[in-house]
Amino acid sequence: MIRVPELIERKRDGGELSPDELAELMLGYAKGEIPDYQLSAFCMAVYFRGLSSAETYALTDALIRTGETVDLHGALGRKVVDKHSTGGVGDKTSIAVGPIVAACGVPFGKMSGRGLGHTGGTLDKLESIPGFRVELSTDEFIDQVRSVGLAIVGATANLVPADKQLYALRDVTATVDNYSLIAASIMSKKIAGGADAIVLDVKVGDGAFMKSRADAERLAEVMIDLGRRAGREVVAVISAMDEPLGHAVGNALEIREAIATLRGEGPPDFVQLVLEASTQLLALSDLGVARDEARARIEQALADGSALAAYERWIAAQGGNPDEAALPTAPVIREVRAPQAGYVRSLGAVRVGNAALRLGAGRLDKADRIDHAVGVVSLKKRGDAVAPAEALAEVHARDEPSAAAAADEVLAAYEISDEEPQERNVVLDVLSD
Repeated sequence: MIRVPELIERKRDGGELSPDELAELMLGYAKGEIPDYQLSAFCMAVYFRGLSSAETYALTDALIRTGETVDLHGALGRKVVDKHSTGGVGDKTSIAVGPIVAACGVPFGKMSGRGLGHTGGTLDKLESIPGFRVELSTDEFIDQVRSVGLAIVGATANLVPADKQLYALRDVTATVDNYSLIAASIMSKKIAGGADAIVLDVKVGDGAFMKSRADAERLAEVMIDLGRRAGREVVAVISAMDEPLGHAVGNALEIREAIATLRGEGPPDFVQLVLEASTQLLALSDLGVARDEARARIEQALADGSALAAYERWIAAQGGNPDEAALPTAPVIREVRAPQAGYVRSLGAVRVGNAALRLGAGRLDKADRIDHAVGVVSLKKRGDAVAPAEALAEVHARDEPSAAAAADEVLAAYEISDEEPQERNVVLDVLSD
């Protein structure tokens, strides 16, 4: 049996822990044999001293070993792909990418999470679809990926259970912000979830966890290294999150935007990211296609309606009604109007995300209930010209008072200037092993 104080002391003093020691530490914690106060001290030591590449992988592997794993490749006899985002405002990318990839003949299996704070969760968005089931058993998950080519579900309680405990502990001990701990948390779930190839959307900017490009790239490099050590192929797309992605922020509103994108009618920035992520996934798949051929197949799937058809099959397979008309709508819609003429210089992602949160589109606490109908639609974004009193955005609300408060908050998120700002791409870089 390990002596936990010795491990804490060694890490505190800059020493290195062995894979066996980290495995015993996490397994003991998962079983309740090691108390929170000792793991808190360990996390603080890691926060200040960091982990080596070998330690980070050992921690990731130890987290995986605390629960069950899914063998999608063995079950399907095919290479299965997955996509993960580090979180942002208006990020409904997986809901469009999954059907596109499936329509191109590549199995897509994803275990996803819920939103907390100003960042939305894929499961919450999907639950705005009447009847949609996010809680599938592992066997149901595998069967659906096999039969439909696509499933996005909530992670089972037995998938990396120690990570849930460890994240909650980090959250209350100010030790969330550490590259190794973040990467181990994300990649343990991705590896345990069974996909062979993973595209990571690592966001940077006002509405992202990583505020600087250098920090986002460092996190991406750590996660790519973990994937390589685990025998997975990983590509990281570095994408901008200074303003909301697309126009819609809010669960049903985002589903509508994802459907519009599958019809070929999506907002330019969102389409750019969806196409990039889909292209990378096809290039990683067992189709044996290069990037140019992958992009051509994706564009064909969008043009001929097969991507939209794949979406409808997927939603129906998980018990949902794929008809857009079935999505809930808010009873109050209030326009936010421009106070002056000019160009949108910036649109603060966090302010828009927080406005949607206070409308009820998100949760401050894990127990909070979501109002799937409410949110914000940003009609004007960076670089757009506006006339006086022209509509900048729409607030979709449950009642007039909440609509008025959100409208004030959304207006404050806009900065309008006389000069047209330079154009920026949402995709900043692509990193691979």
